[in-house]
Amino acid sequence: MCSLEKRGNIFILTLTGPGEHRLNPTLLDAISAALSRVRAESSMSSALITTAEGKFFSNGYDLAWASASGGVFLDRVKLMSSKLRSLVADLLSLPMPTIAAISGHCSAAAAILALSHDYVLMRNDRGFIYMSELDIGLKIPDWFVAFIRSKIGAPRSQRELMLRAAKLTAHDALNWGIIDSAHDSTEEAVRAAIRLGEELVGRKWDGHVYAQIRMRMLADVFDKIGCDESVGEVSHTRTRL
Repeated sequence: MCSLEKRGNIFILTLTGPGEHRLNPTLLDAISAALSRVRAESSMSSALITTAEGKFFSNGYDLAWASASGGVFLDRVKLMSSKLRSLVADLLSLPMPTIAAISGHCSAAAAILALSHDYVLMRNDRGFIYMSELDIGLKIPDWFVAFIRSKIGAPRSQRELMLRAAKLTAHDALNWGIIDSAHDSTEEAVRAAIRLGEELVGRKWDGHVYAQIRMRMLADVFDKIGCDESVGEVSHTRTRL
């Protein structure tokens, strides 16, 4: 599912294996458990890097797992939504800088997970960021919209993601102001993330003050993250998933 490595004051959380790293409850719980370890083992000045093995960073919610459940499909979607919202809230309150090194395709809920980090780096030779909801006929949850507005300032960039369902390469995403830098490979992206993490750790900021400022910057997200009104509509579009 995922591994956690500590290099000095930098934690590297990796989604492991060659698959799509779909965000089902098992993976979401594993990531949450890793973040609990990060909190417990961190020093006053630390940083977190999140990346993944294989061609996918993550392909979003595990809708195949939800569909395999027969009559409890909606309950499973609600469970994934609840666990993702809890995980994102945990990331946003983490007392340290956070960096996502996107290793490949990063779709829908996974794009929100990546954007939950303070900095987003991406490999340029493979993969894209993609909000797929429009293409599969799903409403984007209010808290996703609030998050994208808080993280991506330009209305044209928001439109590309949400109203064109554009599949953005690292080059495109950098030009639209969605990511911070593009790199030739996953290894280069991770090395750049480590360099950035070391620079930020070297500032010796108080992590709790850092987290408090971040949470105030994203106050609109916290106002929305407590519920996901869109899951009640999923059953009407299930046949298109």
